[in-house]
Amino acid sequence: MFAQFQIRVLVACGTSIATATVAANKVKEIGEEAGLNVSVSQCKAMEIRGKIETFNPHLIIAMTPTPSDLGVPVFNGIPFLSGVGMDQLKQDILEAMQAVDD
Repeated sequence: MFAQFQIRVLVACGTSIATATVAANKVKEIGEEAGLNVSVSQCKAMEIRGKIETFNPHLIIAMTPTPSDLGVPVFNGIPFLSGVGMDQLKQDILEAMQAVDD
């Protein structure tokens, strides 16, 4: 059963196509496995500030460098592509999602 509260996750990459889609699917899986209600939106890195204004994410998964002053926790999503450090990234994202849901 999904929680009623919706956790919003923004995935940003260079073009918002291939790598963002891979990361978005992984983030959805993490949320579903934990029984969390997660909404994922994708954008280009250059659109990130505007998307923060409209989507109001609780956390961001960045597949490319992003500004450090976004006011939202940002996670480096490259482990979703390389596999290196993926377990730690999944744990960190899950903990951040659970903190939002509390």
